[in-house]
Order: sequence, then C-alpha cells, then structure tokens
Amino acid sequence: MNTGLRITTFAAALAATFGAAYGVGQGIDPVVADSPPKHEDEHTRPAHEQARGDGHGGHDTPPAGGLQVSEGGYTLDLDTPRVTAGKPADLRFTVRDTGGRALTAYQREHGKELHLIVASRDLVTYRHLHPTRAADGTWSTPVDLPRAGGYRVFADFTPAKKNARNLTLGADLAASGPYDARQLPSPSTTARINGYDVKLTGALRPGKASELKLKVSRDGRPVTDLQPYLGAYGHLVALRSGDLAYLHVHPNGEPGDGTTRPGPDISFTATAPSSGAYRLFLDFKHDGKVHTAAFTVRAGGAAADSGTPRGACGGQPRALSVSRAPGPG
Repeated sequence: MNTGLRITTFAAALAATFGAAYGVGQGIDPVVADSPPKHEDEHTRPAHEQARGDGHGGHDTPPAGGLQVSEGGYTLDLDTPRVTAGKPADLRFTVRDTGGRALTAYQREHGKELHLIVASRDLVTYRHLHPTRAADGTWSTPVDLPRAGGYRVFADFTPAKKNARNLTLGADLAASGPYDARQLPSPSTTARINGYDVKLTGALRPGKASELKLKVSRDGRPVTDLQPYLGAYGHLVALRSGDLAYLHVHPNGEPGDGTTRPGPDISFTATAPSSGAYRLFLDFKHDGKVHTAAFTVRAGGAAADSGTPRGACGGQPRALSVSRAPGPG
C-alpha cells in the first residue's frame, strides 16, 4: 500500500475509532504510566543534534523534531496505525526514500540503528523502544500499552550515507478500547519512580538558556553511584504539550570526559522556544536497572497556564532546545 493511500485509510479508520473509543498497547522498554514496568537497558539519541548549533539562542532553535511524517527525503511508513488497548501487538513500520524503497542501511548511534519513542497524546504514557529490522527494511517491536487513546510514534535515525543528518520522523498511532481522558499532569519539581525520588531544580525560559538539574535519591539518601546508560549518566526527552514537539539530548558532560562524575546531580542546558507546558522524561540507571522519572514544567507567559504553546497552531513550531555544556578546553 502506498503512503498516500495508507494515510487516507488511516484517517478513515481513526475517525471511526474516535467516534467510539481509543486505545494503545504496551511496550517492553521504559514506560511512564499508572504502574510503570521495568526498563531494558536501551536508549535513544538526540533529535536534530546536527542542526542544533549551540542550542542557546531562541531564534537559532531548530525546527521541532517528530512533527512531520516526511523529511530530508525519507518517510515513516507505519504499517500498524491502529492496535487494541491492553492486547499485545506487533508494531511494524518502514522508512522509505523518495522512490518508495525501504531504507536498509543505517548509522549505529549509541549501539542502535534506530530508536523509537511512543508517547500518548496526553503525555501520561511514555515508551522507549528498540525495534529489530528485517533484511527487507521492515522494523518491528512488540507493544502492549495499557490505555486507550491517541499516541505519537517517533523514529530517530541517521541513514548510512555520506553527510547524512539525523532525522526524527513522527506518525500517529491509535487503538480501540474504552477511552478515559486524562489531563496533563500538574507541574511538579519532584517525581517518585520505583522507590527513587527525583528532584528538579531550575526553570525553562522562552528564548533563554537555563540549567536544569535533577537529583536522584533513595530512602532519603542521595544516590551517588549512578551507572552509565549507553554512554551517559542520564538522558532527557522533552515533549511539548499540544503538538508533541520532540527533542532528546545528553546531559552536560558524559562519562570519561572529566566534566561529570557519578552522583545524584544530572544537569542539562535548555532553551524553551515558546511559552507553554512541557513534559520531561529522564532516564537514569542504578543497580543495573533503568528508570524513567517524568515532570511537567511550564515555560513562562500566559500561554503556559493554558498548556498550549504559542506557535502550535500557526507557523512552524520550534522544538525545546537542550544542549550539552562544553567540556574543559
């Protein structure tokens, strides 16, 4: 089925589904939901890192990742646009070039050819998945999401060709089932996950770089022996409420570079391109297990109170920019 026909078919199916109920399945990697399961030791890489520049200038922030199904000559062809809530399913997709051919050669980034994020539209459920690729270029991964609703699928990859740039393509996923609408979780500077407490300090500021620090503790004591998780002590995915603009980056400093040592503090330098609400998902590893802490934050202005970022309805939305601080020298 070609992409145009697939989109038309999916639109019809989605309309019918939304008229009754929604649903999405559950995955096998990091999940943030009512009862998050354990994580596998996997990770996604930064979205649009090559175009980010220093990430500190509001006007220099790159276009948001994951808002387009096609970009840079490639299209995300989702073979499974709909699943049933609470039932295991095989999520299948293909990345195609302008000639419709399946992409079969990828650069490996952080140990993987492609990283997949699945997030619910209400930003309550979050999945970090790592699918497998067949020889014909078809990717697949099991999913079994607990709640019905609309979801966004993000494929983060770099084609294996000279001067290729990293891309994050996005597509909609829906599932049937009793739909229980959820509100965006209220802003909070603390999160509790699997017995760990994570505290966020710092604030997002539209058009201005600021530092976000996250401190991990357990049983009231700081965790000072965080373990590297695919090359870093923590990883952050930022999704903007409303359009789900996507960005994933590493913290300031990485293991072995002399700027960060194992400890409870993980810092990121961030620039919010607009006022509005954002959901942050932090992956960290301890005692051999990966955990995900989630926070809702607001970047100042009246639009933050409404939960809808400026620019989400008109013009080209822009991504939350989070960047690494330069190391010594």
